[in-house]
Amino acid sequence: MCGIAGMCAFDDRWQAGDAAICAKLKMAGEALRHRGPDGGGIFADRFIAMTHRRLAIIDPKLGAQPMRKTQNGRTGVLVYNGELYNTQELRVELSQKGWSWETASDTEVLLAGLLQDGIVFLEKVNGIFAFAFWDGETLLLARDRLGVKPLFYAMEGDLLFFGSEPKALFACGFKPRMDKTTLCELFALGPAHTPGNGVFKGVCELLPAQWLQKKRDGVRVGCYWRLESKVFTDSERECVAKTSFLLQDAVERQMVSDVPICTFLSGGLDSSLATAIVAKKLREQGRRLATFSFDFKGNDAFYTSNAFQPSRDAPFAREMAAYLQTDHTELECGNADLADLLDDAMVARDLPGMADVDASLLYFCKIVGKQYKVTMTGETADEIFGGYPWFRSEAAFRINAFPWSQDMEIRKTFLRGDVLRELDLNAYAADAYAASIAQTPRLASDTPEEARRREIAWLNLEWFMQTLLSRMDRCSMSACLEARVPFADHRILEYVWNIPWSIKYKNGVEKSVLREAGRGWLPDSVLWRKKSPYPKTYHPAYENLLKERMRDILASPNEPLHTLIDRAKAEAFLDAPADYGKPWFGQLMAAPQRIAYFLQMNAWLRRYF
Repeated sequence: MCGIAGMCAFDDRWQAGDAAICAKLKMAGEALRHRGPDGGGIFADRFIAMTHRRLAIIDPKLGAQPMRKTQNGRTGVLVYNGELYNTQELRVELSQKGWSWETASDTEVLLAGLLQDGIVFLEKVNGIFAFAFWDGETLLLARDRLGVKPLFYAMEGDLLFFGSEPKALFACGFKPRMDKTTLCELFALGPAHTPGNGVFKGVCELLPAQWLQKKRDGVRVGCYWRLESKVFTDSERECVAKTSFLLQDAVERQMVSDVPICTFLSGGLDSSLATAIVAKKLREQGRRLATFSFDFKGNDAFYTSNAFQPSRDAPFAREMAAYLQTDHTELECGNADLADLLDDAMVARDLPGMADVDASLLYFCKIVGKQYKVTMTGETADEIFGGYPWFRSEAAFRINAFPWSQDMEIRKTFLRGDVLRELDLNAYAADAYAASIAQTPRLASDTPEEARRREIAWLNLEWFMQTLLSRMDRCSMSACLEARVPFADHRILEYVWNIPWSIKYKNGVEKSVLREAGRGWLPDSVLWRKKSPYPKTYHPAYENLLKERMRDILASPNEPLHTLIDRAKAEAFLDAPADYGKPWFGQLMAAPQRIAYFLQMNAWLRRYF
């Protein structure tokens, strides 16, 4: 996986080859070095300057970028972050049209396809990607269908900045700024963000399946794929069989790599299924899979079962590792490491994020990234198959609000009265919710209950899934590790989206169709295990560390957080007993995570402003 950045302008006074512009491109490349430590390059023409950082996974010797290709008098240049999972089929198709090859890389196949067909070629692609393609007259930016790989952009007059992360835009010369919308995104919606909103003033994120074209006459934006609601006609048996096929095919396609791969194995249904398929494929090749599980020091002593996390992962991960005969490693994160990495996790995302949920993933990825460049995960299965409690809770069906963030008052705990009056967080969240609901792919024959369930499912795809995909990309790539997400295959989403709830939730069991599709792959103890989300620490020492650090900020009048928070409110919150049972976002982010979020906020203000 890689990192890309660049600038484009058709102003005749702007010369992309100027030393000053090339110097900015080098700075952008350095800002993205964590995404690609294996090499880098710059391409500069009159109107375009692009840089690339490479994490070499496919054709390490010949797949360097920026890549240039010429055929039939046309030349294209590509910087690309991603993997194509149907490279071989596309290569054969393009070969039949007269294309020849100099490398074994998917980069060259994508470049040839864009030269051959333009944007239409993306309709044939199965993969994860964000890229910039230049043909001498037009700059084309595009992103994969489900938004696994990020791509940000900003405009200053005719000058377009783009990059894999906002920090690359800033390295190119676009200044980080904030406004009321920035603060509303962070406090009313964060760590989720409005689709397309880059939070920094003037920064946009290309939407999943979206393309942007810049020519002399201006900028055009469009989509090459949309999710559609259709009448489902398969029988339950056909449904299970097709789900099983799609999952196996997605996992096997995503094993493509010229370097060894591993998997994250939590012992839950999703990661266990992906791991089982990978392990079987490697055994057939005479190889043994390496697996990694995550926990926190002291969790065996301080964990207590609750509605959000009914069981610990560790025993089930061990059971799966023994069942699949993998080389298994258990990783544990300590309290100090977790607290110390909050700032690094913020820098990885360029924003306050999911607090210790991010920091712990970053810690684990740093360890795994020392041994492997590619890992497989079970991410996005809950969003696609309806695994979260809000898919079936009465409250989610009644309220007109994001189901994972129902109580806006929790979000106002630390904020000053004048800030709250100025921002109107309730109205901002309500408007964002209503705008998203209006875009739900609908079916005229849906009952009111089915229609509402589609709305909840759509909110999960557009908001919650994007938050988790961003977390996975930025934390893994910050550790030079490519995390693949086989459940985020557009064919799986297209099919599962239209499966009736009676099959998805048969006999009151969440993700029952996926469990049925997994028969024969897993022991029943794991196959039918009740969902337990990503682990978090319950150790009181971690909470105390957070409180100490927040009290240090409150005692220092020069810290930028004082412009936003009420010191008396914050101190009262720190003195009160922590409430782990009332999350303010999702299932994991309760009282300690609220403190951690504001610690990240202070570090963010200090770093960028």
